[in-house]
Amino acid sequence: MKPIQTTKRALRRFLLEKQLLLYPREERASSAEELRKRVMDVIRQLECVQIDPVSAVSPNQHLTLAARIAGYEQGILNELLRENEVFEYFANAACIIPMEHYPIFEPVRQRLRERTSASIDMIQPVIEQVLHKLESEGPLPAKSFESEQRVYGYWDNVNAKTKATSHALNLLMDAAQIRIVGREGNQRLFDVTSRSIPAPLQQLADQINPAEAHAHDRMLRKYFQAYRVFEPSDPRLGWQRLSAKERREAIDRYIESGEVVPVEVEGLKRHYYLLASDVESFSVHQKEDGVRTSGEDDDVPIHFLPPLDNLLWSRKRLEDLFDFEYRWEIYTPAIKRKYGYYAMPILAGDRLIGRMDPRLDKKQRHLSVQLLQIDPEIDFTERLSQHLHRELEAFAHAHGASTVSVERFFREN
Repeated sequence: MKPIQTTKRALRRFLLEKQLLLYPREERASSAEELRKRVMDVIRQLECVQIDPVSAVSPNQHLTLAARIAGYEQGILNELLRENEVFEYFANAACIIPMEHYPIFEPVRQRLRERTSASIDMIQPVIEQVLHKLESEGPLPAKSFESEQRVYGYWDNVNAKTKATSHALNLLMDAAQIRIVGREGNQRLFDVTSRSIPAPLQQLADQINPAEAHAHDRMLRKYFQAYRVFEPSDPRLGWQRLSAKERREAIDRYIESGEVVPVEVEGLKRHYYLLASDVESFSVHQKEDGVRTSGEDDDVPIHFLPPLDNLLWSRKRLEDLFDFEYRWEIYTPAIKRKYGYYAMPILAGDRLIGRMDPRLDKKQRHLSVQLLQIDPEIDFTERLSQHLHRELEAFAHAHGASTVSVERFFREN
């Protein structure tokens, strides 16, 4: 199939549209019911939202949704979990996923059951204790389980420091015998999967044979829908353990079937790919490419993106389409950090223009921006500067702060 010829701008604008970041957010919902529906609609559009507990302002999942939904309220996710509208499992790492897609992830569950089997056998009495307590008393938080025994948990490398029941909960969750069904503050609530997954969906999952090719195809299609603009060098392609050869073959197979279309981007050696079903909506951005008006960058929508936002999942794609290099420096020693441990990329219209590193003091209701950085090639006009600071204030207020300060402004040369 002959590749579609395009530009970086047209392709990134298409991507931003599908990621719900190209246009201003809708007006605030008029009711709690409407807001809840919007949250569910956004999760479905994105296919999944990555979870992370780090909270410089709010956890990643909440920042991702708040960037797209005016008036977003964090408690809605807990409601959706409790009411079985979504579930948490591994897609692009740990994610919130629409419940109707539960059967699709049977190959992932099977892989993790095999991986955790030996570890579960090693602490079988504790496993049985945890399951019995959940079956009879659940849902329960981890603090409800007492154990003096310490074992090697997922993050122990020298000494056995993890409480045996906590390790059992992690293993059972990975093996999908239990799942998170809600939260009380920072405490996760666990329940047995057999009781908390709708029976029709569990029956569909039980009918899937992970060894069959079509089971993996379902995962690939969901990945394509989530990424929208993708390429086979991504080791997480299809959220499966595929070799580089298998990834290339998978893309070629979808091209041959007509479901995927290659895209050749002006100035790039790397080919990208789209779903054939997206070509029509992509063509709109092709036609509009190059149409710009004077001053249009001054009042464009501005979004502050958390480090694990869906748009940032592919660093190669960021560099290729946005000419923007991004590294989350949370694991970089403080003395070596350039932008800060929670630096959030700033999206203005269809360009990533810099980063801001925020800290929220909930008691003082103050948002302190440790660093506000703008890339050197950005025409940072006075009008754009004022617009950016207005959006910073709006971001602060949306997350519970009544005041905001910028500790350091940095414009790279």
